[in-house]
Amino acid sequence: MGFLNSDDSKNQWDSLTYAQKNHQLYLAQKSILDQFLKRGAISQAQHDKSLRDLTEKMGEEG
Repeated sequence: MGFLNSDDSKNQWDSLTYAQKNHQLYLAQKSILDQFLKRGAISQAQHDKSLRDLTEKMGEEG
């Protein structure tokens, strides 16, 4: 589910539970890590460690 700056998206975001919002934030942050890796901004080891840390801190399943 993508969220843009529109009234519809704000209403969708507002209707999510705390856990659903956290999951959407996790997915967005994971996507950024994946983009950094793809573009060579970070190594595979850095990506993997950051993803493990993010997954643990946000309570996501690995």
